[in-house]
Amino acid sequence: MKKTLFILTVTFFVSGLGLYAQNENKSEETRELGHTNQNKFKQMYDEFATPNMYRTASGAPGSAYYQQQADYKMDIELDDKNKKLTGKETITYTNNSPDNLEFLWVQLDQNMRSRESKTPLIQPTGVDAADPPNRFVGKYLGESFDGGFNITAVKDAGGKPLEYTINGTMMRVEMPKDLASGSKFIFSIDWWYNINDHVNGRGRSGYEEFEDGNRAYVIAQFYPRMAVYNDVEGWQNHQFWGRGEFALPFGDFDVNITVPSDHILDATGVLVNRKEVFTKEMMSRYEKAKKSYDKPVLIVTQKEAEAKEKTFSESKKTWKLSAKNVRDFGFATSRRFIWDMMAVKIGGKDVMAVSMYPKEGNPLWEDWSTKAVASTLKSYSRMTFDYPYHKAISVHAKNQGMEYPMICWNYGRPDKKGKFSDRTKFGMMSVIIHEVGHNFFPMIVNSDERQWTWMDEGLNTFVQYVAEQDFGEWYPDAIAPLKKYPSRRGPAAKIVPYMSGDQSFISPIMSQSNNIYQFGSNAYSKPATGLNILRETVMGRDLFDYSFRTYSQRWMFKHPTPEDFFRTMEDASAVDLDWFWRGWFYTTDYTDIGVKDVKKYVVSKEPNQRAKDFASARGAKIEDFGPLVFMVEEGSEEYETIKKNGNIIDNAKTLKEYLIDNFSVEEREVLKEPKYFYEVTFEKPGGLVMPLIVEYTYEDGSTETITYPAEIWRKNDASVKRAIASEKAISKIVVDPNQETADIDTSNNSWPKNKKLGKFDKFKNKVKGQ
Repeated sequence: MKKTLFILTVTFFVSGLGLYAQNENKSEETRELGHTNQNKFKQMYDEFATPNMYRTASGAPGSAYYQQQADYKMDIELDDKNKKLTGKETITYTNNSPDNLEFLWVQLDQNMRSRESKTPLIQPTGVDAADPPNRFVGKYLGESFDGGFNITAVKDAGGKPLEYTINGTMMRVEMPKDLASGSKFIFSIDWWYNINDHVNGRGRSGYEEFEDGNRAYVIAQFYPRMAVYNDVEGWQNHQFWGRGEFALPFGDFDVNITVPSDHILDATGVLVNRKEVFTKEMMSRYEKAKKSYDKPVLIVTQKEAEAKEKTFSESKKTWKLSAKNVRDFGFATSRRFIWDMMAVKIGGKDVMAVSMYPKEGNPLWEDWSTKAVASTLKSYSRMTFDYPYHKAISVHAKNQGMEYPMICWNYGRPDKKGKFSDRTKFGMMSVIIHEVGHNFFPMIVNSDERQWTWMDEGLNTFVQYVAEQDFGEWYPDAIAPLKKYPSRRGPAAKIVPYMSGDQSFISPIMSQSNNIYQFGSNAYSKPATGLNILRETVMGRDLFDYSFRTYSQRWMFKHPTPEDFFRTMEDASAVDLDWFWRGWFYTTDYTDIGVKDVKKYVVSKEPNQRAKDFASARGAKIEDFGPLVFMVEEGSEEYETIKKNGNIIDNAKTLKEYLIDNFSVEEREVLKEPKYFYEVTFEKPGGLVMPLIVEYTYEDGSTETITYPAEIWRKNDASVKRAIASEKAISKIVVDPNQETADIDTSNNSWPKNKKLGKFDKFKNKVKGQ
């Protein structure tokens, strides 16, 4: 095919040199000034931290990677009558860093609710035209809640008091001497606080009080917790303002929790005194649940829970739990809880899927909560790694959605007659899938939520979408009569309203948690949608899933950064994604790609004007360049002139005969016979780079979809051209026909352009549709 290549090369040579000559001939006065490298495909050396011995350029932990360990022994008591929690904890802190530490930082999350908290003062407020009564009271009339930790003692292992300083939600503990690398320091903290009403006063944990005076407690962030010290931040001691969540080290927990004796309780960790706190009937049911893989078994029935509603026992019972290698601890307790469990096979071992809920959750919760837990564990394990813990618990809490290791709170409540809408049902299922999924991100893949909300919420929302679709396939009765699970987030089209919104209220994903506009869209929807686009459109499922699993497994029980994720996805796939990370995560640019122009060409025996001009500018003749194929635009003045001269070749047979002398016998046999030649110009008014997905429709009704990689924009960020030789005439061209790229303006996506209907035409069509 040497002569064919020669023809194509000369055509490119003519076009390229023509442009080069134009720039060469500019005078110094008209020559443009230089510019910095703003190419969308440049590598992200400016944005990424430099690789080092702690974190490698591949995105994996380095040879010197370290992380601290914080082990806790706690005795906790719930005062149900006074809504108060009291605790004593002993912390063993291991310094695995190469640094000597002068002091320790401890997080006091409950202090956000203290009367001295500055959290309310950072929120801009104004007088709204109208407020719901509870918000009006809270804004103008309500007395602040008397919350926050009351620290009664901080002592070393020998019982000697330690100096400490409380600054908002952080406490600095002074040690007698620096803590050397490789050493441990043991100290204790005694504390208590008033438990908040999370329904009326909001909060990630607290109690709900029912009409009968009973309460259901979902308790978390309830103890002074060690802050993270690492190679990236040093001490991660940013204040907790309420939105940016937590950075926590891993450790082992031994926790004794004393509650009223008629309560049932579940929590992070293994229940080590089950036979002491369970009745014989509960033990029997528990053994049955361990062998039930398709249906939950009730450990405490609704009838049994209802029987205890009026008891209000004065006696107490202690539940003992032990958890290894977790980053946090949470528990839930109430006398009103119904309790069910079932087993699910994960990687050859049994994991218990568990639900706890008051009767107000039924019949919805008894039917679907534990099944949603089980299916979530299967889907997430397939996408990441086998779930390593022995159980996962879903606890019903009104208006709540919050996560902790092995346990989470979830909303979704029928009305008082037990009726519920699809919105309530799917809302409940989705929040359970999401919160149980948080066991993987960030409870195990332990990112810094205080800084990068998207690293747990965004990644988790992406896998949630996959898990929701799995759930719909595994439990078709749950979604009947729908054909698929109605996910709110995931597909590209669902993010368009946000991406096309007012730029004054949109921030890049790579913004610190407290500085984000439109939190749900920014931290949940946009990163999840971006990952779905990578999986379905840019990388393909096989490459994406392998890379995503690689990231998840590399950083199990470790502390990854954004760069670790970005680098691993490229390292494991051989796909250069710097253009994607920069556009989707570091900017608020949007996608807008369309068809700008379509020209039809024919072959001419007579040289066209462009070729003549090129040769003339170099003092040459057309013949000097050897055999050339000349193209002219159909319908142009030049076309009409050449046609009159009889030099237009307008059919495939004639064209082949015209070219035949330049090819060998073997080459002649494989030559195609295109009848139509087009030049399609695609434009990109939007700032985001995306693959160019084009559906071509031919006059016979057949279609062909071609995906041009994103790199097609690498040398021209505004427009690109594609030459097309076809045996059939093209009747229609559509960009992004299946809405895969979050294109915010589809009015320019079609050729011929779709006519915009006026209001009267739309009304007529609507009437016809009836």
